[in-house]
Amino acid sequence: MNETAGTTRFGFAAIIGAPNAGKSTLVNQLVGAKISIVSHKVQTTRARIRAIMVKDNAQVVLVDTPGIFAPRRKLDEHMVKSAWAGSAEADATALLVDARRGLDDETEAIIKQLEANKAKALLIINKTDLMKRDLLLPLAQNLNERFPFTDTFMVSALNGSGVEKLRDKLASLMPEGPWHYPGDQSADVNLRFLAAEITREKIYERLHEELPYSSTVETEGWEEHKDGSVKISQAIFVERDGQKAIVLGKGGQTVKTIGQLARADMEKQFERRVHLFLFVKVRENWAQDPERLRHMGLLE
Repeated sequence: MNETAGTTRFGFAAIIGAPNAGKSTLVNQLVGAKISIVSHKVQTTRARIRAIMVKDNAQVVLVDTPGIFAPRRKLDEHMVKSAWAGSAEADATALLVDARRGLDDETEAIIKQLEANKAKALLIINKTDLMKRDLLLPLAQNLNERFPFTDTFMVSALNGSGVEKLRDKLASLMPEGPWHYPGDQSADVNLRFLAAEITREKIYERLHEELPYSSTVETEGWEEHKDGSVKISQAIFVERDGQKAIVLGKGGQTVKTIGQLARADMEKQFERRVHLFLFVKVRENWAQDPERLRHMGLLE
């Protein structure tokens, strides 16, 4: 069934949770395409990314929110504010909990805020493939005693187990209405932003502990060529000269590798040839700069 057959549904579903609970992996699994940056690092999703899931006659915009945590700096504050704004705007809210961590302090704080907001939410227990089955039911019972969740789902966002039932439920919660996007569109993000997210993911994968959260990427140039290829120029911003040296690597080898990995991913995503040019720039305290936060979608 598609948007032209029978009654259609359209709405928004917000996925909230503590950092590294698996929100981006779950969104990618629900949509069936790579939309959000996925990393073993926490707090990798900085802005709300709207992915588009289609299930039968329903089109669901999945709001992949930043992880909710105790903020320490301006960037953190806006990330948390962005996460709760995504939930407030949604027709359905789902709290994603890492089965291994259970009801920890961060999840407890999120539940308290849900209570304060008088919100309705369904519960998704993720990473169930990493837990013994006899431990999952007591965890679900404990969480449901803590908050009156409307439904509970056990899933593995990584391998897709249990995700189809969740997909059905989210679709059923959407109000009746026309679709807002073409049926084959999988994200409401512009390609410049998505290109920057791809490069940022490769930085995380490559540099691990050396450069935790001190970098961001901006697509400064996007030039379409007649042969269908695109020239993309991006700036990698860091806060100190020492961090610039880390990104560049000996003889520029590290940034070259990052560029090769990012370009390959972009070509797969955009289905076209990509000419990628990366420039590493120092901008002190970029994470406190309103202009940078606005560019990242964390400020209006």
